[in-house]
Amino acid sequence: MSTDPLSGRPKHHWFWLALTLLLVLGAVLAYVGWYRFLREEPQPAWVTATPEMRFKYGSIGAENDAGIPYWIFYVLPRLFPEKLPGAGGYAALGVAWEQGQELPIGFTKKTIGFPRVANTCAACHTASYRSRHDENPTYVVAGPGHTLNLEAFFRYLIDCAKDPRFNADVLMREIALVTELDWLDRLAWRFLIIPLTKKRLLEREAQFAWIYRPDFPDWGRGRDDSMNLTKYFLIKAPMDDTFGPTDMPSLWNLNKYKPEKGHFMNLAGDSHDARSVIIDSALGVLGAPPKDRQAFLGHVDWMHAYLGSLPAPKYPFAIDADKAAAGKAVFDAHCAACHMSERTGTRLPLAEIGTDRGRLDSWNKEAAIAANRVVREMGIERKGLVEETLDGYVIQFLDGIWLRAPYLHNGSVPTLRDLLEPPSQRPVEFLRGYDVYDQKRGGFVTAGPDAERVGTRYDTRLRGNGNGGHDFGTTLPDADKDALVDYLKTL
Repeated sequence: MSTDPLSGRPKHHWFWLALTLLLVLGAVLAYVGWYRFLREEPQPAWVTATPEMRFKYGSIGAENDAGIPYWIFYVLPRLFPEKLPGAGGYAALGVAWEQGQELPIGFTKKTIGFPRVANTCAACHTASYRSRHDENPTYVVAGPGHTLNLEAFFRYLIDCAKDPRFNADVLMREIALVTELDWLDRLAWRFLIIPLTKKRLLEREAQFAWIYRPDFPDWGRGRDDSMNLTKYFLIKAPMDDTFGPTDMPSLWNLNKYKPEKGHFMNLAGDSHDARSVIIDSALGVLGAPPKDRQAFLGHVDWMHAYLGSLPAPKYPFAIDADKAAAGKAVFDAHCAACHMSERTGTRLPLAEIGTDRGRLDSWNKEAAIAANRVVREMGIERKGLVEETLDGYVIQFLDGIWLRAPYLHNGSVPTLRDLLEPPSQRPVEFLRGYDVYDQKRGGFVTAGPDAERVGTRYDTRLRGNGNGGHDFGTTLPDADKDALVDYLKTL
């Protein structure tokens, strides 16, 4: 056995010593890398203390691929306030933000190596209302997020990433004002986390190209272009010329949809059942295949069970009982044949309903086939999207209809009372996104200085915004229309 002439030890001794040191060093580096970038910590117990809190703030796994590092999310409004639609930081986007909470409803915070922020379904599906301007909002989970300016949020993140000031020097200087990072974290944020975040946000620009088109009007508060989002994010289809923004839907009492009775989900009946809708919507939030498929489906199944039996909110203001009783007779004579019958939940042909067709044109059989294939390739089984080109809209159930303003599938009619007027007499322009409730007309206040301050202007003359169609009940006497509105508040 050969020995080292200086130490007298066997030569292979140094080899094994060096190898041991390298293995120890590798293990330490692997642990540090895992701890700083990959370790997953459970959310605080309060997040899942009740089903409502879990829906509002519980993670669905989007932080892995779609999450934004918390400290970047925190400082963006400080660095780029001019890119928001108004003053007040993220509140300018119309998010539902409860007093005392660190983040708005539908924004989750979870540590995966470092704290990250992501969205859940609650961001778009939480409604709010007030009886007067100086009252704190009441938030209703699973309601339509009629104040949220989702398009402005998408644009904000991309516009920030495109700005030359979105760099490590500027961001690290701002982050240092609100938290203290240790030397290893400073290196990681400067050379890895910030550059990677910028890269991923810029990659979204191509997928969101259609929301920058000057020939498409802004969605405005409370709307999204859901089927185009599916096309461009899930199946990565090339941009086309379709445009079909619609109102955010309510998600309560999903068990009312019975596929065995011919009911379909989504505004045009694009989906077979509620579970498929939840899966597809959640995949849209993730923006990528789920990292943990079983955990993802566990979140979906929980949400399906929770929303399936969640009742619609009761009308919180006074109702004239006699007037509502008279309105029920009007409803039974003129509305129940569609909205409280075997037809409810089934499609009504466009030729019969006569409303704006932009939403229908944004989706077709080929897109449905492609989307179903992509989801199957992720290893997820569901009934999925209807593989047909559709030409009609689903007749709506009216539970909680008082809180679902504005009306029609594209939100083009501000109040229930306006919906009972002939299309030519409905408001041509109005402000949407203000949450003070109009108790007389059944909807939200759409004019005045406060509505001007926060609302977005809706012009029914623009593409996708038409307010024609659904002229049922428009020839009734005014007294019957007023009584009908009071009855609808009871549903």
